[in-house]
Amino acid sequence: MLHYPGGGPPDPPNDGTGLFTIGELAKATGLTVRTIRYWSDEGVLTPVTRSAGGYRLYDAESFARLELIRTLRELGLGLGHVRAVLSGEQTVAEVADAHVAALDAQIRSLKVTRAVLSTVARRGSNAEEMTLMNRLARLSAAERQRIVDDFVEEIFEGLDTADPWIRERTRTLGVALPDEPGPEQVDAWVELAELLQDPGFRAAMRRMIEFNAADRGPDTPAGASQWFFRRLVDVVGAARERGVTPEAPEADAVLTEVFGEGTDRVAVLRRIDLGNEVARYRELVNIIKGAPAPPRYQEEFGWVVAALKAWPGR
Repeated sequence: MLHYPGGGPPDPPNDGTGLFTIGELAKATGLTVRTIRYWSDEGVLTPVTRSAGGYRLYDAESFARLELIRTLRELGLGLGHVRAVLSGEQTVAEVADAHVAALDAQIRSLKVTRAVLSTVARRGSNAEEMTLMNRLARLSAAERQRIVDDFVEEIFEGLDTADPWIRERTRTLGVALPDEPGPEQVDAWVELAELLQDPGFRAAMRRMIEFNAADRGPDTPAGASQWFFRRLVDVVGAARERGVTPEAPEADAVLTEVFGEGTDRVAVLRRIDLGNEVARYRELVNIIKGAPAPPRYQEEFGWVVAALKAWPGR
């Protein structure tokens, strides 16, 4: 129910004829003549007749209609929606629901804009970088997915024995930028998008996938890599808790437990020593997801790389 100052809507003017000019409506409602004439020209406030001099005339029902138009316009509805309500094509509730959805989309857009500007201010970005940042931040989910899919297609190309679990995990990580991202998430997504398109990073990830595919046969079940990662974390984590350093003699037995006897450790090192890019990739994914900290296995993999580099048999 609408509430008006003083308890009710203003009364229409009364000159005995029951008909009112635009000027009289304007005086009674506080609207401008120009506004009422515009709404009349747009067909949402149709005059009931015209005077002998050609002036538009309205009745009491027009006055009530004018109050409804003003209320809907003050709530931000466009004339198209106003016209739909007045014609009975849509109810006020239906229009309000549609307008809420539109406002939600506008609010999300404004929050992305705010996040981008905050990132620009913090990084001291130039105009070119700001343009790129804004474009990447506003990509739709499908457009973001295409960037990731192109990356996945290149690093897995021809490696049919690579674990499908790794493929799907790589395809889905880092894509879902929140509807209301913070500046740090926008910054992380922009950096991730740039990283995914970097030839050096793609080559490093390709080596990792090649390492995975080389250890698998056509009958190896999907998800076996997940088991290997967990086992590596458990074995190396236990060694680290015992105080075994990568340079210690005991590290040799740990590497054997992880990779097995007779493994070409030089080849293993060449494939898994991927540098800081992969670690940064994982950090960025966690920032986008809102995760509190990087995955624990980053430290364990770092230990393995250090142990392989320190292994005397190199």
